[in-house]
Amino acid sequence: MGINIRGRSFLTLLDFTPAEINYMLDLSAEFKRMKNNGVEHKWLTGKQVVLLFEKTSTRTRCAFEVGARDLGMGVTFLDPGSSQMGKKESLADTAKVLGRMYDGIEYRGFKQSVVEDLARYSGVPVWNGLTDAFHPTQMLADILTVKEEFGDVRGRKLTFFGDARNNVANSLMVVCAKLGMHFCACGPKELMPAADLVEKCKAVAAETGATIELTDDVKQGAKDCDVLYTDIWVSMGEPDEIWAERIKLLKPYQVNKEVMAMAKPTAIFLHCLPSFHDRDTTIGEDIYQKFDLPAMEVTDDVFLGKQARQFDEAENRMHTIKAVMYATLK
Repeated sequence: MGINIRGRSFLTLLDFTPAEINYMLDLSAEFKRMKNNGVEHKWLTGKQVVLLFEKTSTRTRCAFEVGARDLGMGVTFLDPGSSQMGKKESLADTAKVLGRMYDGIEYRGFKQSVVEDLARYSGVPVWNGLTDAFHPTQMLADILTVKEEFGDVRGRKLTFFGDARNNVANSLMVVCAKLGMHFCACGPKELMPAADLVEKCKAVAAETGATIELTDDVKQGAKDCDVLYTDIWVSMGEPDEIWAERIKLLKPYQVNKEVMAMAKPTAIFLHCLPSFHDRDTTIGEDIYQKFDLPAMEVTDDVFLGKQARQFDEAENRMHTIKAVMYATLK
């Protein structure tokens, strides 16, 4: 019997089986093939989706908008100033109204409970474009990129360097556990994933052949690594005052050419973006002036090097998000 996730919400990959995740990845690869070959696929013509953004984005918004239009759907974008959700109207009431008008709802913001409540009250599929807890659409793009590089991902080692408590690290641990990959969180002991999520992932890993490793040793994290992954050190919504503390904690976990050399010669570098790899942003220049640090989580030579795949990964956001929308709305 084929995989069918029609009508389901996409809130965290913990909710999906390995077979369902692989189905979405295969569908993503097919959509990418069609897009690159100019094959029209307006398979959801007449449907309407709404994008609720409490956090700004480049890749997530563009991927949802282009993906929806490629599928023939109409798209409405609502930023925090464009709706009454949480201000004059409760979350539940907003969800019920949007569910009467739209076939699907995307949410990008802060609390995981918000995207869960949207799914609970709206009656239509809801897609998590990012919360403080999880970033599942990013994971499909990441793994599609790894599959394009190596083929079968089972047994491949992926190490996340940095603040391993964040939504990207959490979600990487989940998807690696689901797909039989070896996940390593490499960072300061005080910035490791929550114990309850680690236990959930270890239970999944026991069934798939994956492993979950937590270490503060960079050499151990990079050893035998196929994919080196990092993210910015201060997330959107966190106060600027914590930069000094984070730099002190995370500078030893910067992905530079020395760290890349510790991994397999065939290893690739991934980053969910945006990245502070140089001084060509206002934040990057500000950090340089204050801390004499020309690059943060990754150095420019790695970011622009032959092992970097972050722009393939960014493009794959579009193809994988399209697959999620189609699979849940078809």
